[in-house]
Amino acid sequence: MDTAPRTVEANGITLAYRAWGPEDAPPVVLLHGRGADSADWADIAGPLAAGPRRVYALDLRGHGRSDWPGTYAYELMCDDVHAFLGALGIARTDLVGHSLGGVIAYLLAQRAPEAVGRLVLEDAPAPFPLDPPRPRAERPDGELSFDWAMVQATDEQRNAPDPVWFDHMERITMPTLLVGGGPASLIPQDEIAALADRIPDARMVTIDAGHLVHETRPKEFLAVVEPFLAE
Repeated sequence: MDTAPRTVEANGITLAYRAWGPEDAPPVVLLHGRGADSADWADIAGPLAAGPRRVYALDLRGHGRSDWPGTYAYELMCDDVHAFLGALGIARTDLVGHSLGGVIAYLLAQRAPEAVGRLVLEDAPAPFPLDPPRPRAERPDGELSFDWAMVQATDEQRNAPDPVWFDHMERITMPTLLVGGGPASLIPQDEIAALADRIPDARMVTIDAGHLVHETRPKEFLAVVEPFLAE
């Protein structure tokens, strides 16, 4: 894994990222789940880069080595990723998002469809209000690798997401692959099926791995994602 520190200024903050593969190869951007960072993709990025592809993995705002500005929203994180692409001169990329990263990925696909070639959503929740609402979480003791304010802000939006997010799923017209983690996942799999029904050019596969599909079963994950990206 390329561990050389890389940063870029985008959307008014500093975003940290890792990169693999030839610089002139087709790009793919990986977006991690909540509480993780770009290192979460260590087992996935190398094989994707061998495609060959230029693979980028971000630390989202409030995570890892990126800025922790104290202001968080899914829409802001989406704007960060869009600005990241602009800062690196990437006009169009394939996009893979897990969980929180999947929500950011489908918002970007709605808001800037010209920037996304193919879309992979790994165990990403649909924007349905939680019933019952998620209670306010208590901060664990010790140092964290992410900003606790980010957890509180994203919990609020997870409880009451903007209904426009689901209404605009039909704007996602690029080929889309949804990867569900099966019954052991903390994400209700009928939500993933609802996204697959709503997105016009979507297909859904299930890998019985729980929520952390690419981490728990990286070979199986790559076996469905690599052919999809190569189509």
